[in-house]
Amino acid sequence: MTSIPMMAGKAAFSVSGLDDILGGGLTRNRLYLLEGDPGTGKTTIAMQFLLEGARLGERSLHISLSETEGELRETAESHGWTIGDKVDIYELTPPESLLDANQQQSLLYSSDLELGESTKAIFEKVDAIKPVRVVLDSLSEIRLLAGSSLRYRRQILALKHYFARQGATVLMLDDLTSDTMDKAVHSIAHGVIRLEELAPDYGAERRRLRVIKYRGQRFRGGNHDFTITTGGIRVFPRLVSLEHKTAFERVPLTCGIPEVDALLGGGVHTGSSTLILGPAGTGKSLFSIQYVCAAVARGERAAMFIFDEELGLLLERTRVMGFDLEAKRDSGQLVIEQVDAAELSPGEFAHKVRSVVDELQAKTVVIDSLNGYQAAMPEEGALILHIHELLQYLNRQGATTFVTVAQHGLLGDNMKAPVDVTYLADTVILLRYFEATGQVRRAISVVKKRTGAHEDTIREYRIGDDGLRVGEPLKEFQGVFRGVPELVKESVPLLDNATP
Repeated sequence: MTSIPMMAGKAAFSVSGLDDILGGGLTRNRLYLLEGDPGTGKTTIAMQFLLEGARLGERSLHISLSETEGELRETAESHGWTIGDKVDIYELTPPESLLDANQQQSLLYSSDLELGESTKAIFEKVDAIKPVRVVLDSLSEIRLLAGSSLRYRRQILALKHYFARQGATVLMLDDLTSDTMDKAVHSIAHGVIRLEELAPDYGAERRRLRVIKYRGQRFRGGNHDFTITTGGIRVFPRLVSLEHKTAFERVPLTCGIPEVDALLGGGVHTGSSTLILGPAGTGKSLFSIQYVCAAVARGERAAMFIFDEELGLLLERTRVMGFDLEAKRDSGQLVIEQVDAAELSPGEFAHKVRSVVDELQAKTVVIDSLNGYQAAMPEEGALILHIHELLQYLNRQGATTFVTVAQHGLLGDNMKAPVDVTYLADTVILLRYFEATGQVRRAISVVKKRTGAHEDTIREYRIGDDGLRVGEPLKEFQGVFRGVPELVKESVPLLDNATP
């Protein structure tokens, strides 16, 4: 699969990410529908569409049936835009004669008169200024004036044929407040874009868009997260890892601790993902930081995305152990970002990771932890798909990724992860507590490695003021991962390595 080609001569939105989804923008001289509930950002996108046309020297017209010209200009000013005379704003109000009490007593329905007068006023305005881009806001008023689905469809068809003769690209807005089941415009419009706003149980609202229809044009399907910020809309196209293949050499990378490198058969490989599993306090973050510092020492850039721990505390406690992450960050070798799962959508997070890899050429990426990443997801099934695409993308860029997962429980066989993603990772490192000689100790083992051989032993490690120390294989014990090991008095071979 390749990326969607950008076609010249299209009417671009100049909205970050949206033109990529649409393959460059809207095919000109066609009529489009932008629909969504109130507050989803329709007017903001429409204003950016018109301002981009004005920047290109195209005459742009905003026909408003619901908002006043003053309200539209205030909205633009809140984003830092100065409309001035760049965009013509036509505030369409009911003719004064229709508000006359005597007129309302006519045998004709006032809605019939108002719809006809409104349509005539639109045509006169368009004939007068000859716009190249037109926004009609909104269709709900026209639907109410039409009264029936048949008259409403005929009215939209009339508008479509009229604008086609004028050579204008038209974006009609629908706030879905009058009849959400009426799909008449869907069949008439050349393309349909839907905006949605989701309200999670906790945290900020989430917005996403989807291209429902686009005749004769390839587009990026599915839901795409977007945000409304000062300066306009930012869309984060859904990540498709197959579109981002690069060539690189796979080489083993060491972490600086010989015992860990031995466990991993010489180290982890570039372009691979490593999952570090363990209960709270086993040092998952420290193991990933060890690889970050090793990458910086090789002269590479690295990035850490911290979901769970407060960033200041992380910097302080690792500094005591000899990891000066703050100095590496200040020198530009390391990007450390605190991620608030309640405020950041999964699509925006994937965009942040991609930006670090694409723009800063970071070759080591740490996501700490997947538990926090899961909190940003509406459902577990979507988490699997998101993390799959993200890991595949990072692998194809030659980046080495470390993802930590905190398991529930502390000792014994009842350890469970919130979601099983072990099959997605190329390497799985397992950390455990165990009890021995009246002390709580820690053990590490590698249970999976796709890119080569690894030790099948279990080693003890300790966390001290000098960082991580890993010992020799625990050959005297069995049942270490059950939490309460037994001392083996005599060595009994379990498997003969001789070839039969």
